[in-house]
Amino acid sequence: MTNHSFWYYCFLFFGITLARYFLIAGGAYLLFYLVLGKSLANKSLHLKPLMSCSIKNDIELSVLSAVVFAICGAFIISEYTLGATLLYTEPYKYGLWYLVVSFIAVLLLQDTYFYFIHRIFHQPLIFKWMHYGHHRSGEPTPWSCSAFDLPEANVQGIFFVGVSFIVPLHFITLVTALITMTVWAVFTHLGFELFPSSSKSYWLGKWFIGSIHHSIHHRKYKVHYGLYFTFWDKLLGTEDPNYESAIHTREF
Repeated sequence: MTNHSFWYYCFLFFGITLARYFLIAGGAYLLFYLVLGKSLANKSLHLKPLMSCSIKNDIELSVLSAVVFAICGAFIISEYTLGATLLYTEPYKYGLWYLVVSFIAVLLLQDTYFYFIHRIFHQPLIFKWMHYGHHRSGEPTPWSCSAFDLPEANVQGIFFVGVSFIVPLHFITLVTALITMTVWAVFTHLGFELFPSSSKSYWLGKWFIGSIHHSIHHRKYKVHYGLYFTFWDKLLGTEDPNYESAIHTREF
């Protein structure tokens, strides 16, 4: 890999992060709200009309968060060029099977990290300066997926910095995990529930976090802190008691 300055990587990753945000979040908003909005009106989870100022606030916070994530990315690459991280480029170094195992491991680690920091963020003493920005819009949309206050953005970004030093990861695995994170965050903030409600597909909403699960969090604040999976909420008693019935009825 060609060595560049730290600031070169900052600008590069800032552009990549913004492009990822506008392509995935913007594309989802365009599709579900502008193209399919009327036909999906009966599947909407929103209780009140969206306000353009709320979307604007989410975009502004997401751009600021992109600065933080770009700095984190630049730090990771700079450390990689010095041989300090466990990132690697040869896919056969640990075997192809490890690409899948390490990807799943990163999702599990991130979900665990996210659950506990998210729960801490909701403590009254720090909520207003650490996490309020994400809840400011009230009704989440795809634009809300990375709308973080700067302190929270730093804590979120630290995860991938840390994991690059403690878990051997191929760059493809790291990039796939980042894209998965963005797509899943858009999905959970979509405002439309896409998990099927039939009994055959019940396990999807039971064990994986969808829009209903996260919409309940935005309304009640003290439940549903996970990112991908529901098991931490189930295990530690922070799942809404009416959630599983809401999967079927779409009422909560």
